[in-house]
Amino acid sequence: MSQTAVYLHGSAVAEGLRRHSDVDLLAVMEGSLSASARRDLAADLMAVYGRYPFDREGRRPLEVIVFRSADLVRLPYPARAEFVYGEWLRGAFEGGAVPDGETTPEFTLVLAQAREQAVPLFGPAVTERVPDIPFPDICRAIGDLLPDLVAGAEGDERNVLLTLARMWATISTGRFLSKAAAADWAAPQLTNQAAGALLCAKRSYPGQGSFDVSVWHAELGLAVEEMRQRIMSML
Repeated sequence: MSQTAVYLHGSAVAEGLRRHSDVDLLAVMEGSLSASARRDLAADLMAVYGRYPFDREGRRPLEVIVFRSADLVRLPYPARAEFVYGEWLRGAFEGGAVPDGETTPEFTLVLAQAREQAVPLFGPAVTERVPDIPFPDICRAIGDLLPDLVAGAEGDERNVLLTLARMWATISTGRFLSKAAAADWAAPQLTNQAAGALLCAKRSYPGQGSFDVSVWHAELGLAVEEMRQRIMSML
């Protein structure tokens, strides 16, 4: 099948867009992108999509991941993307960097979740372009991503807590829950202190309330460690 396809995935379909949510798009294409095509595509995206976390024109930021059909047919681990665009890359692109292909376990999880939830904007149903990701690969990706996630908790506490809850829920249930739903699933299984920190993170995500790290300092470390241990015990 030689058909390009574009899918909406992420929070827009999992739980609905919130105040600071970005728009996640996944595309599948034939062939490869030349360096000039990558440069032009990045420039076009920067010109029309919003800056994070605030855009003067009220536009939302965008995350775009493009996969080649050939890479999806072979389904390597970890998955490879032909092109990635996100606001965290804007500075590099504005400095003249040319976006290149990338391989990471995170893309394995993106593909698995997209196959379960994504909505086609152009092209056939997502199950016709994105293959079924074996559950052992999903677990392997979570295990590979876990150390760096935990190590980067300081300064990104809210996101790390909610991501750990999602990882734990995915390994336990075989499903991809929204961050809010994963927090509600995980909290009753944690100690009261850890559950309190996790639910506070949920209530403040994204941009709907304050999350004072100084107030929850001790509980944050406890929540991270409890969920890390639960995930490790299942890998």
